[in-house]
Amino acid sequence: MAQLTGKTVIVTGSSRGVGADTAQILAAEGANVVVNYRSKAPRAAKIVTSIEEAGGKAIAVQADVTNTADLQNLVQTAVDTYGSLDYLVLNASGGMESGMGEDYAMRLNRDAQLELARLAAQKMPAGGRIVFVTSHQAHFIREVQTMVEYQPVAESKRAGEDALVAEIPALAQKGISLVIVSADMIEGTVTATLLNRLHPGAIEARRETAGKLYTVNEFAHEVAKMVTAEVESGHVELVGGARGFID
Repeated sequence: MAQLTGKTVIVTGSSRGVGADTAQILAAEGANVVVNYRSKAPRAAKIVTSIEEAGGKAIAVQADVTNTADLQNLVQTAVDTYGSLDYLVLNASGGMESGMGEDYAMRLNRDAQLELARLAAQKMPAGGRIVFVTSHQAHFIREVQTMVEYQPVAESKRAGEDALVAEIPALAQKGISLVIVSADMIEGTVTATLLNRLHPGAIEARRETAGKLYTVNEFAHEVAKMVTAEVESGHVELVGGARGFID
């Protein structure tokens, strides 16, 4: 991906997991990476250090994506630091946390995603791209039921996807594309581990149905590919296929 050299990308929720690996992959391919975190500054700093030690460029920026002022600062810091904002990877998600309010999942997975996409689009040049990271359990929630504990997350992430898809005409006017990347359960993620604890055997059952479940790093490579993949705006990349969801 030589086209990433000198380009700037924000990866939300990138102090750990898929986001952290995606940030490191994109940095290794030449991008200036903005590592976003909500509260774990030392963890984000460790990702930045790892990128810099490998010869890449990165900064860590604290931002609660449900906070408008934080989002504005996140976008402006990217532009002020590197001179541009070319790509946005919407990886941050959640909704199973306790004590965050009944509407938290929707505020995080729908409202925040759309708001950040709009703020970023104001700064992005033609040719820019927004990548929304989701799950098959969310993407297909209207066709296939999921575990009750994950229902609010799945419904809100699908609502976020729908809101972003509805934004495609406005993005197109600016020459910006949107790509959706969806995966089955990811081996080793906090969400998959928690769901498997609540429903012992859930991961094994999905692995058997899907044929393969991607690891965090394997999925991160697929997300990174979609940043510059030659696909139409609105493309949905079903990583590893979607056995059990569409067939």
